[in-house]
Amino acid sequence: MIPYVRDIKFEYGAVDQVSPLIRRVVANNPGPFTYVGTGTYIIGRGEVAVIDPGPDIEEHLEAILKAVEGERVTHIMITHHHIDHSPLAAPLKARTGATIYGCAVTKVVEDDGGVKTEAGYDMGFKPDVSLCDGGEVSGPGWTLESIPTPGHTSNHICFALKEENALFTGDHIMGWSTTVITPPDGDMSDYMDSLDRIRVREFDTLWPTHGPPVREVTPFIDAYIAHRREREAQIEQALAAGPSRIRDMVPVLYAAVDPRLHPAAARSVLGHMIDLVRRGRVLADGAPGPDSEYRLAG
Repeated sequence: MIPYVRDIKFEYGAVDQVSPLIRRVVANNPGPFTYVGTGTYIIGRGEVAVIDPGPDIEEHLEAILKAVEGERVTHIMITHHHIDHSPLAAPLKARTGATIYGCAVTKVVEDDGGVKTEAGYDMGFKPDVSLCDGGEVSGPGWTLESIPTPGHTSNHICFALKEENALFTGDHIMGWSTTVITPPDGDMSDYMDSLDRIRVREFDTLWPTHGPPVREVTPFIDAYIAHRREREAQIEQALAAGPSRIRDMVPVLYAAVDPRLHPAAARSVLGHMIDLVRRGRVLADGAPGPDSEYRLAG
């Protein structure tokens, strides 16, 4: 079982000092993909970085500016291009003159009219400085390292605060829920590799964009990985009975889940299927897709 962390105390629009170098302002955009809302982090004092300014909500912009009154925002750091993370970057830059850092969109995802499994895409996001391959930025008393973590999206980045051995995880690891991996922009193979990349760093604290921090880091990531491996084992067990399609497997695999959530679950299973086909453990009748027939290899 994943030891979820869901208890968080905050007031919308207020700034909280959550560690010696970190302040947090939570946007008033709660929902099924954002939990209580987007947690925008402010790093340092005097000359500061802002991580994931969030959705384009005027009240949240003003709350961030009030929190840094008398200071200078020099860096705007974006973990990825979902609409609950990056749209406020441009308005914040216009008001502060700060530079936007992140990784540009690499895959264009069309709205197919199907089930929504994340908040949506900010396709206009363009950083001033690319950190797709890693890198460091710094200010007075703080250093942020960019760690590419594709999986949730193709351009996802986590940011390590070296002075506190802490990691801002965006949506890569969330304390309140598992992370959605939705092809084609989401990629399960990349995601599992990225989890391993973070695990070996042995951070003391994870700061997700949504929800409270994770303090017991290694056991939490181990449980995250085990959850994914258990799901793929269930898929392979289901296929051991014979070839099948995702739409027929989901009601069995997710029998204890509200049927209204089954379409979203099917997208997650597709992510696993693509990964299993790539690894040669499952075969598909053609390119793996939502309507393909799958069978065990060998």
